[in-house]
Amino acid sequence: MLFDKLLFRCGLRRAHLQLATMGSVALCVVFWMRAAGYDQDERGNAERRALFVGLWAPTLWVIGQSLGEDGPTGRPAAPGTTDAA
Repeated sequence: MLFDKLLFRCGLRRAHLQLATMGSVALCVVFWMRAAGYDQDERGNAERRALFVGLWAPTLWVIGQSLGEDGPTGRPAAPGTTDAA
């Protein structure tokens, strides 16, 4: 929970991490397509790089889901109140 609150206080929101997730998937596809241009000896390393970047997506998505739009708890604050925590 401390990590979520820290990210939220730094200004990171769910939408930011969802965009980073989509960027990770796009970068993975680009790396995978570029791997086809390498010879057989170097292709394995390029494909592993694409898989590594592709594994970022679920991690970023879950962190974004834990943040929510209204704070780390995901519960909207009551109107006219402030969250002192």
